[in-house]
Amino acid sequence: MSSSNYDSACLPDLLPLYYRRLFPFSQYYRWLNYGGVQKNYFQNREFSFTLKDDIYVRYQSFSTQTELEKEMQKMNPYKIDIGAIYSHRKELVFDIDMTDYDDVRSCCSAADICCKCWTLMTIAIHILDRALRAARKLSVAARSAVAEYLSLVKGGDEMLKKVVLTDPIHPFIRESLAVVERYFPRYALQEQDILGRKESVNKVLALMPEDILFTKCSRSGKELQQDFQNEKKPENRWKLVKEQAKRKQGTAKKGQYFEKEIMLQYCYPRLDVNVSKGVNHLLKSPFSVHPKTGRISVPMDLKELETFDPFAVPTISQICEELDRPRTGEEEEKPEDTKEKENEKDAAERRKIRGNQKFRHSM
Repeated sequence: MSSSNYDSACLPDLLPLYYRRLFPFSQYYRWLNYGGVQKNYFQNREFSFTLKDDIYVRYQSFSTQTELEKEMQKMNPYKIDIGAIYSHRKELVFDIDMTDYDDVRSCCSAADICCKCWTLMTIAIHILDRALRAARKLSVAARSAVAEYLSLVKGGDEMLKKVVLTDPIHPFIRESLAVVERYFPRYALQEQDILGRKESVNKVLALMPEDILFTKCSRSGKELQQDFQNEKKPENRWKLVKEQAKRKQGTAKKGQYFEKEIMLQYCYPRLDVNVSKGVNHLLKSPFSVHPKTGRISVPMDLKELETFDPFAVPTISQICEELDRPRTGEEEEKPEDTKEKENEKDAAERRKIRGNQKFRHSM
């Protein structure tokens, strides 16, 4: 089977090989056990397995790495989720669904992604990294407060304007804006062309205060909408918006941050608040296989975030195929060397799916 053509029908045959020879149980155990700092972290952790035909097995726990390993190799789960450390601890986590960005991306929709809209995930990781370092001993109320505080983008499809800033802008939001401003020109203006196509332009104009739309520009003496008709380049249109925003800041309180609100609405992380504030929600586990795409869920290194390519992540079919592919010069291996070479190849593939040094350093 070609490594580039994953077939979900082959998953029942691939998973036993993956869990027997490739899943990095040792590193996985150390990570969940926080390197052994707390003796009962792993033992009190909830695991959930999704099996073939969507059979859902929840509230699993294991005393040792060996016990977990044996159970996973017996059940061969299609998906692995991890939950809280019962009865009161859970890491502070944030869940982001790409479908929630459908109103601000034109390249993809629903669960589909491409390199253009993956920029949204890069922005989200930068912004949320600091929040994820918060203490894990939070009550449900505290989790809710943190998640709600970080949820700037509010409202469903029926709400046009989803971000409203108050004066003064909180330092965390200013730091987030610094991140967004780095990516906004490329993502929003160039790749999504929000000030190029008529439909997209109208959506942006609808987010501005009414008085701005009918205020004459100092350079041209024309209203903003008229200037937009004469200026076709998205970058120059955004300069006109910034000019009006600067004038607004000096003359009024209400709506003075509309330029920043637009950038945040298009680029700020869109969080599922319920996942953060509850202790019973599950989180997809690292090294779990995505049943539809076959790709392995790999850890990401923040130092390599800009170069991370989600489409370069190996599929289970690819790594299993490479296990069976002989290396150059191995065709005439002696029988007694076969096991040693097999172990070497297994180790090499495990290093590939572990992804980076970040995961090992977090243990």
